Amino acid sequence: MSSTRDIDALIEMMAKLPGLGPRSARRAVLHLIRKRALLLTPLADMMQTVAATARECMNCGNVGTSDICDICTSQKRGNGELCVVEDVADLWAMERTSVFKGRYHVLGGTLSALDAIGPQELRIPKLIDRVETENISEVILALNATIDGQTTAHYIADQLEGQVTLTSLAQGVPIGGELDYLDDGTISAALKARKSL
Repeated sequence: MSSTRDIDALIEMMAKLPGLGPRSARRAVLHLIRKRALLLTPLADMMQTVAATARECMNCGNVGTSDICDICTSQKRGNGELCVVEDVADLWAMERTSVFKGRYHVLGGTLSALDAIGPQELRIPKLIDRVETENISEVILALNATIDGQTTAHYIADQLEGQVTLTSLAQGVPIGGELDYLDDGTISAALKARKSL
């Protein structure tokens, strides 16, 4: 039996995280072990807490520790603007700019015929329901500038045509770019210069 079995298992688990490969995971685990009291133990405790308390917002799809997230419950955010994003990482990227003051809707992906992902596999029916039942005046389609993202944006625009003002992000978002990898200034400029569909 290997004396490093648990450590090896931790390295394997860490290597599955985005942005970490086997070498980076090995370095990270070694650093955590060396700083056990300062980093490893508090990190393990916090991961256990988050595992027990994290949940998806029943309204928008954001991640938090309550059934309805802080953004959805904030009276200040109820200005009639609804920003539609692909996933929670995109929502967090938009929030980093501190420019958007409305609410969000997380689709949970994009339409993809190749992967058999249709509207029912995403949160598109919930989006249409929110537009019909909440006081939404503008839907901002902040989807990634990929083929699947644009296909999804056009599908949503067709579904909501005539019900609300539809806009999309404008300058600054490169074709093929993903929101989570853009800097705050680029996202901010794109949000301010959004255009009608």
